[in-house]
Amino acid sequence: MATAVHRNGSLSAVSLQGFVLVGFVGSAETQALLFAGFLTVYVLAVLGNLTMIMVITLDARLHSPMYFFLKNLSFVDLCLSSVIVPNALANIFSSSKVISFDGCATQFFFFSLFAAIEAVLLAVMAYDRFMAICSPLRYPVTMCPATCARLVLGTVCVGCLNSIVQTSLTFQLPFCSSNHIDYFFCDVPPLIKLACVDTTLNELVMFGICGFTIVCAVLVVIISYGYITVTIFRMESGSGRHKIFSTCGSHMTAVSLFYGAGFAMYGQPGGMESMEQGKLVSIIYTLVIPMFNPLIYSLRNKDVKDALRRLGQRHSLVKKSGWCHHQGLC
Repeated sequence: MATAVHRNGSLSAVSLQGFVLVGFVGSAETQALLFAGFLTVYVLAVLGNLTMIMVITLDARLHSPMYFFLKNLSFVDLCLSSVIVPNALANIFSSSKVISFDGCATQFFFFSLFAAIEAVLLAVMAYDRFMAICSPLRYPVTMCPATCARLVLGTVCVGCLNSIVQTSLTFQLPFCSSNHIDYFFCDVPPLIKLACVDTTLNELVMFGICGFTIVCAVLVVIISYGYITVTIFRMESGSGRHKIFSTCGSHMTAVSLFYGAGFAMYGQPGGMESMEQGKLVSIIYTLVIPMFNPLIYSLRNKDVKDALRRLGQRHSLVKKSGWCHHQGLC
């Protein structure tokens, strides 16, 4: 077995060979059911997020800050699930389940990037709703296209900082105890269990960065929705209240799912008690949330449903026109 010598003198039999992603153990029938479930949810996530991106891009009535952020959220969800799920699906029926050291580091980098971007983007979306509902006259100026672009760029910067720090700290560890990762993708908690040195610093950094990001994002959401709630109760129009509750309810559902899973996994010292619990929580934010977000925002949003209807009617008219020309009737 190939070995490499680290600066501290320890040997690593993994850095040149790669890791083995153990994934989910079970019988052939269990693996087949797991594959079918993962594939179904992933296909729904891809189709749902691509549909949201297409509808918001094509419908001029949805060219507003709220839907600009929603389109970016759909793109991040699409990327987040695509970084993890295709490789996990390939490994279910693979005999080796091997991922190279560089491949593992790359997967972890992009997973950390998109997860952090989504965490901050959800807080930005809460701030956008606060400005739209509580300061409607100032909203067009405050949330102009340049400001929206800067806010999205800010989320990317936070994501890059998080992924660079986490990846560099994690993958400079000497992995010499085993190369079997008891997980279905490369993440900090299972990786640091393979290290043969004290990983207290890594755990503190993970807890510090993730905890700080989640706490700050949650504070922005709580403060924003606190002001929104006060504004709603001062409204006299019942229809206005219903529309705001519908829009904000969708966002609060997405926020609760993502922040809840993120805090359970990374935002507390020690994280999950077992890797099996960690795997289940990871499925929530790598598969379930990317699939549910488009459904949450489309089924509970009248504007999106109307845009989907208009897009369908436009497609039908184009098809009908093409058929008429083909038959020589038009």
